[in-house]
Amino acid sequence: MTAAVAFGQGNKTRFVEELKALLRIPSVSTAPEHVEDVRRAAEFVAAELERIGMENVRLIETTTVKRKGHPLVYADWLHAAPGADGKAKPTVLCYGHYDVQPAEPLDEWKTPPFDPTERDGNIYARGAVDDKGQMWMHVKALESLMAAGGGKLPVNVRVIIEGEEEVGGEGIAAFVREHGDHLKADVALVSDTEMFAPELPTLCVGLRGMIYTEIEARGSKVDLHSGMYGGAAPNPFVALAQVIAKLKDENGKILIPGFYDKVQKPTADELKAWKALPFDEEHYRETEVGSSVLTGEPGLSVQERTWARPTLDVHGMPGGFVGVGAKTVIPAKALAKVSMRLVPDMTPAESFAKYKAYVESIAPKGVQLEVRLIHAGDPIVVSTDNVYVKAATEAMREVFGKETVFVRGGGSIPIVGDFVRELKIPTVMMGFGLPDDNLHAPNEKFHLANFHRGIESIVRFLSGVAA
Repeated sequence: MTAAVAFGQGNKTRFVEELKALLRIPSVSTAPEHVEDVRRAAEFVAAELERIGMENVRLIETTTVKRKGHPLVYADWLHAAPGADGKAKPTVLCYGHYDVQPAEPLDEWKTPPFDPTERDGNIYARGAVDDKGQMWMHVKALESLMAAGGGKLPVNVRVIIEGEEEVGGEGIAAFVREHGDHLKADVALVSDTEMFAPELPTLCVGLRGMIYTEIEARGSKVDLHSGMYGGAAPNPFVALAQVIAKLKDENGKILIPGFYDKVQKPTADELKAWKALPFDEEHYRETEVGSSVLTGEPGLSVQERTWARPTLDVHGMPGGFVGVGAKTVIPAKALAKVSMRLVPDMTPAESFAKYKAYVESIAPKGVQLEVRLIHAGDPIVVSTDNVYVKAATEAMREVFGKETVFVRGGGSIPIVGDFVRELKIPTVMMGFGLPDDNLHAPNEKFHLANFHRGIESIVRFLSGVAA
């Protein structure tokens, strides 16, 4: 382990340059025009896994109900020598994703999103922290251990890296269901989360689920002149605005009947631990959110609202005329993209059914509404009572010199639930992002010190699991 840590320290510059090369590939999984770029990123990762000594490296093609999917990258190394007691070493399944969110709005980036730039100790690029930078930590930790071990690892390792996490992860979910034996392991390691605060080692032990939907409103058969038909023809945008206004009240309460019926409250111990975290609400409002006030359900802390309560948000309303100047048109159709974050014990299927029925029941006169489910993922809370969590906390204590805190995350990583349900293995979510890293937003970054400390933490974790 000491030699592996030293190898990582001695190759910091090269590791960052390699990451920059990966970040230059615009692997936007939701955009058809970037299909070849997504594959190029997969091939880049596969080539590196093969170079460092991993075995059985290959791309696994995926398909979904609607389309051909983006490939998975698989690799393994399963020759770890048994311990002194004769027992086989555990197998760790390392997960990450190489696809990224769209970079728009481009004019808000200080430097181009696919031209990685270092400044102020950070690397700025789309995918820097979510998740190319954190996935690359796994690859570089494995390289460091391989180099120190003469081409051998202290523990058995499988690697699975997907290219569809940002669009719901349907391909990898199907692969886990149908070919779970290919991923047989004792524990999964995921680095796609963040630290609660700078210099504070953090394990995420819960994630919200999600349903992402579209509501399409159709009125007239064609676009109409607003002067000739305004006052008689239904306007799909107005109809959508009326529907959206009835989904939540002014206090953030979701108005869908029965939506909160299955919400599981956090435990008293969790609430006590969250209250003890170093958190300044005003600093959070000003530096992370940047709004004049925080919104949401009254009487609940920010942690409760963002980690343990369901949400409903509107992400965009494409349609009509959005060009420069004016065009007096009543569009024939309009679209709203709406998502909901779910918490235990809500299920995507039941939540979507309630939402769809409610939206259809409040459809304004003159429009036809179609409610579509785009993708979904289950909420998950993982147990901290296992030797793998202990190995993770000990590894990060060595690197950061502090005790690890346990938090939930407000986001969603659909595959974590699949690992629990299908593979029946615990997941350690050891992330090194920071709250202000702007994931999914312009000027996404990754603090380079955390990139390197993440590599060392993973080296120490894998060595700890082997021990």
